[in-house]
Amino acid sequence: MALKNLTKKIYDTTLNLASKPNALTWLFAISFIESSFFPIPPDIMIIPMVLATPKQAYKIAGVATLASVLGGYFGYFIGVYGFELIARPLLEFYGYMANFTKFENYYHEYGAWIVFGAGITPFPYKIITIASGAVHLNLIVFTIASILARGIRFYLIAYLLKRFGEPMKSFIEKNLNLLSILFLLLLIGGFAVIKWL
Repeated sequence: MALKNLTKKIYDTTLNLASKPNALTWLFAISFIESSFFPIPPDIMIIPMVLATPKQAYKIAGVATLASVLGGYFGYFIGVYGFELIARPLLEFYGYMANFTKFENYYHEYGAWIVFGAGITPFPYKIITIASGAVHLNLIVFTIASILARGIRFYLIAYLLKRFGEPMKSFIEKNLNLLSILFLLLLIGGFAVIKWL
């Protein structure tokens, strides 16, 4: 119950920052830290900011994308440098080190898709940024997948809000998780069709 109250308080505070004169600076900060440890996604700020200033919709999306990708590097380096200190002892304690090695091999094969999927869907992106560093995923692959995923997610929200306004706000808030998963499935399906043609 205390955790739920804390999350609600963080959510309300983050939403409130969207109405401040320095909202873009706050959006940058929230987008950056959300990629490595903060629990509330930047969409919470993007929605009211775009509705309040539709002409700045793409600037808002750009700030969120840039900060999120930069924050992703922070998460990546937590994975690189924090793995031995924090993750390895826990994995060994619980007997999961062998499973992690299998996961690492799988991650190197499908890493771009994993990063892209987490970046565009509601899956906590911070987990993937840290995992990418822990398995030393190629940094160029990580960067490209992050830019594409975060860019598509934030620019799509900005476009829809700019184009359709307030009615789209309710639709996005109710269906963001479903829409992002559906988009990812369509994208993967499209690549599968191209591969088999």
